[in-house]
Amino acid sequence: MTEKVHPVDEMLAWPQLTTLGLQHVLVMYAGAVAVPLIVGRALKLSPEDVAFLISADLFVCGIATLIQSLGFRGVGIRLPVMMGVTFASVGPMLSMAASPDIGILGIYGSVIAAGLFGIAIAPFISRLLPLFPPVVTGTIIMVIGISLMRVGINWAGGGLPTLTKVVDGVPGAFANPNYAQLQGLGIALFVLVAILALTKWGQGFVANVAVLLGIIAGCVLATALGVMHFDKVIEAPWFGVILPFHFGVPEFHLVPVLTMCLVMIVVMIESLGMFLALADMTGRKIDRAALTAGLRADGVGTLFGGLFNTFPYTSFSQNVGLVAVT
Repeated sequence: MTEKVHPVDEMLAWPQLTTLGLQHVLVMYAGAVAVPLIVGRALKLSPEDVAFLISADLFVCGIATLIQSLGFRGVGIRLPVMMGVTFASVGPMLSMAASPDIGILGIYGSVIAAGLFGIAIAPFISRLLPLFPPVVTGTIIMVIGISLMRVGINWAGGGLPTLTKVVDGVPGAFANPNYAQLQGLGIALFVLVAILALTKWGQGFVANVAVLLGIIAGCVLATALGVMHFDKVIEAPWFGVILPFHFGVPEFHLVPVLTMCLVMIVVMIESLGMFLALADMTGRKIDRAALTAGLRADGVGTLFGGLFNTFPYTSFSQNVGLVAVT
């Protein structure tokens, strides 16, 4: 007698699988590349090095997602989780980047230490499960969604209303003249309406890929308006090799390491809430052992991030929302 496969583990036909996977990648993409762009500029890296940071980030996104979603012995929760660089680490990393004694090698040292720390404390964080009844989990997800609304609104407006610049090591701010232009807001509104319409009136698989179709429609409109260009894409190489320690051997400083370990605790608490929400969405019961495996995967992903020239990793909440849509 064949054991029945749980719906979350079912294998779809390749056309559906590829389309839904692409949708997840595109939803994750903007948030994933934002962190290396911010940190790369703060470190005053060359455009080539910033491009390498983005490539390394996407490479480790894929590795961490496979570890988390496929699951291995004691590592990975085996739920539809998309991993990406956490924004919680941006503030501390910008402070490290501003310090000449720390720099990029100190950042990578702190990330590696935070990854090892996350692996070690995963069993203890999972013991907090009794403190996460549905009302707490729902509140966490709601707060995450509300916090992401600000990010989405700023992106629709053309970036942050103020841009940060550093003069003689002192950060300052100046107004963004391109913020809230009607053209950008109009494109964002068009994409939003397209997604909502497809979700409301689309049937079957079309409704499931409403976000992907909305993004494609927005890209077509932006290209027609001359906002979206592909010159740099055409010039970029098709393949790139991501090797560990591209910028040199990581350095370990006490204060940055402790700071990033605190960030890791925050990240894992957030992940705990998202895992519980995903389990409820997919109808998969998870116990403390599964939560430990999922949290341990956060630590493993962060460890890989430090080794392969990128940053701490966590479950992306926008992709959790996408699971609810599909």
